[in-house]
Amino acid sequence: MGLEVESRSSDSPYVERVWRSVSSGGLDRMTSVATTCGELVIWEHRGRVCVAVRGPETKASAAPVPEDATFFGITFSPGSWMPHLPFHRLVDRSADIPDATRRSFSLKGSTWRMPDYDNAEAFVRRLAREDVLDRDPVVAAVLRGESPGLSERTVQRRFLAATGLTRVAIRQIERARRAAVLIQSGTPIPDVIDRLGYFDQPHLARSLTRYIGRTATRLGDGDPVEPLSLLYKT
Repeated sequence: MGLEVESRSSDSPYVERVWRSVSSGGLDRMTSVATTCGELVIWEHRGRVCVAVRGPETKASAAPVPEDATFFGITFSPGSWMPHLPFHRLVDRSADIPDATRRSFSLKGSTWRMPDYDNAEAFVRRLAREDVLDRDPVVAAVLRGESPGLSERTVQRRFLAATGLTRVAIRQIERARRAAVLIQSGTPIPDVIDRLGYFDQPHLARSLTRYIGRTATRLGDGDPVEPLSLLYKT
């Protein structure tokens, strides 16, 4: 009963993660946690197939979970984006993709065969080859702590263009996600604060409430009534 989620990492520079899930009843909603990446999401419910491109999410929010639905998603890596659907226009929003069937959908004037969990990378390679998907390597380099040899103003502009978020916002969201994963794994709160550089416990609490939608206590105890969306170590 609930929501079964499976995910995997990817060796594609354009892809952060590939995931799929099935809702099996007994669950009305979930908490969608903040995320710095956009994604392509496909779901089917009662014979209807839907496709959407979702932008980054800057705060936790409640999301409905329809009964007996299947979901599949490709989460793009930081700095990967669709120029015709720029993420700076999709922050906390999504864009529906038309003409979706079980076999195909329309994207940027072309018909695309529906991807799946096992061939996501081949699908993404075609997106990149046909200039539907682009990637700014500066974003990934800066997030790795490398110096791109550009002015701060230029770096900020490229972050906003590729991700829709500032570099500071991305780091705050990613830190909260890491904190949530550590707490779920049983790491003591003082260790989480020290390891991730929070000022004190109230600082951590505010961050978790805003970006994860949970207190540290609820994260440690688990919450089967309202599960979290895909939460993995960034």
